[in-house]
Amino acid sequence: MGQPAEKRRRATYADLEAVPPTKVAELIGGELYVFPRPAPRHANASSVLGIEIGGPFQRGRGGPGGRWILDEPELHFPDPASPGDDDIVVPDLAGWRRERMPELPDTSYFPLAPDWVCEVLSPSTEEHDRTVKIPVYGREGVRHVWLVDPIKRTLEVYALSRRACVPVGTHREAARVRIEPFEAIELDRSALWAT
Repeated sequence: MGQPAEKRRRATYADLEAVPPTKVAELIGGELYVFPRPAPRHANASSVLGIEIGGPFQRGRGGPGGRWILDEPELHFPDPASPGDDDIVVPDLAGWRRERMPELPDTSYFPLAPDWVCEVLSPSTEEHDRTVKIPVYGREGVRHVWLVDPIKRTLEVYALSRRACVPVGTHREAARVRIEPFEAIELDRSALWAT
């Protein structure tokens, strides 16, 4: 006869902190996820997008301002399956309306869900971003999620509907577009694709 299966130990924040700084770590549902740092095309797409929307929406240069736009913020959300524990995710970019978050927190993380997140897809993170993180963002009420794929040159747009992020459209190649929540400016997506 076989032995009963051993109960798997939930990962903790200490496990996350033990991950080398050369990796990106997240803790969701008590499971630790570890990924390599972004590749150059990934880093370029994220950086350029942050510049493109940061000027108009954080600094108010050529746009309405009134937002925080941040690279790789650590987000802490209560884990609904384990009271007292947190799910910890690190999107590539995130934005908050300043009316919801007037000041940056003094902590090393953000307990308030952003209004917008962007994940830049890579072969090592795409499935995780789509199947694990997007449901967490929906559960936490993130109103807008973008998935940028620098290899396929696409920008997928998701919107919140009944605590789920649902796809609303995909933009391909180098078109100039206006996309919520940043429709006040025309985004030149060709700048995201390293040439």
